[in-house]
Amino acid sequence: MKYPQIVLEPPGPKAKEIIEKDNRYIMQSFSRWFPLVVSKAYDFIVEDIDGNKFIDFNSGIAVMNVGHRHPRIIEAVKSQLEKFTHYSITDFLYEEPVKLASNLFRITPGSFEKKVYYGNSGAEANEAALKVARGHFQGKRPYIIAFTGCFHGRTYGAMSVTASKPIQRKNFYPLVPGIIHVPFPYCYRCPYRQKLESCNYWCVDFIEDWIFEKFISPDEVAAFIFEPIIGEGGYIIPPKDFFPRLRKLADKYGILLIADEVQSGMGRTGKWFAMEHWNTIPDIITVAKAIASGLPLGATIGRADIMDLPPGSHASTFGGNPVSCAAANAVISIIEEENLLENARRQGEYILKRLNEMKEEIDVIGDVRGLGLMAGIELVKSKDEPLPNRELLKKVLISAFKKGLLVIGAGKSVIRISPPLTITRDAIDISLEIIQESILKNIK
Repeated sequence: MKYPQIVLEPPGPKAKEIIEKDNRYIMQSFSRWFPLVVSKAYDFIVEDIDGNKFIDFNSGIAVMNVGHRHPRIIEAVKSQLEKFTHYSITDFLYEEPVKLASNLFRITPGSFEKKVYYGNSGAEANEAALKVARGHFQGKRPYIIAFTGCFHGRTYGAMSVTASKPIQRKNFYPLVPGIIHVPFPYCYRCPYRQKLESCNYWCVDFIEDWIFEKFISPDEVAAFIFEPIIGEGGYIIPPKDFFPRLRKLADKYGILLIADEVQSGMGRTGKWFAMEHWNTIPDIITVAKAIASGLPLGATIGRADIMDLPPGSHASTFGGNPVSCAAANAVISIIEEENLLENARRQGEYILKRLNEMKEEIDVIGDVRGLGLMAGIELVKSKDEPLPNRELLKKVLISAFKKGLLVIGAGKSVIRISPPLTITRDAIDISLEIIQESILKNIK
């Protein structure tokens, strides 16, 4: 089929009718990049209510890794629906969550014994991880160290460790106490105004030299929590030795590492989990988004010896829903059998090559970065004045939308690229051409 296909400039009349009702009926506590009203979707194509067909370059915010409406997902869901839809593993047992646990233990880093907790979202997975970390130490280590720029969710515990945008925390104080934030290594805009080649990873040494020496004792810290690659905060990739050095620091003081792989996991970066790129094994991994191909499911997977909260201390009525677990088991099989990790790696390398070529030609592209199908284009005023270009980002995303490409932003002025892992080379070429045209159009 030919794609994209714009038959009526979006938003069309049917979309406008839904948009008006949405504004009236639904609390607008979220922000949207452009007025897309989805009607149907398949693989990496999304169709709006007026019949326009778009290339999906954001996967429903990094969720639809195996593509929309994959036949095997539909089959797995239908099969489970014909059996039963719910019977809460908080009080009873059934097979699908156990099958999924076995699959997750096989693909997550670490050869140690593991256990899993199921919730409904990334925020719930992170809430569980925080409770596991504090609960394991039985209150003797009350502090959690989080990183500025990382996003972990909007529920109270997750919001308290989030430090991506002020609006996500504004008006909600007091937050959960005992959270200390330190800078994440954003080398393009180093918060310490250092250069990677000479800083010797000051972002790690700072924690020991200043936080532990002058603020809190390391034996009171339960865990570090972080995104391996910052997602919503700007698709920021740390330098190669950051996580090995953080692991060494954590081991020195008996502190746990919690890797929030909600956006970077399930094959997004060309490996099952982004932490594998740094050969660093966290103690706890949190997963959601792509795990169940759009059905609500979150998972907190950790070392069996620390996943030891006592009965009654944490639970979720809908966590481990059998339909969601059936979909998740199918997701893992599809990624393996269709070789989607390799496709993500190969197509991601191609995207990064094309973006670097674009960067050489376009003055407002300050930085490009990526691993697999998780790539970012940072827009700036100019290379000589590399201030974030927020207005340009908005214009580029709208222009791309009008041309039939669904791509959204991250951080202050980053175009975030995260298509389904099934994306093809020709769809990538078309999409990158639209992005380039949309940038050039809006800087004239």
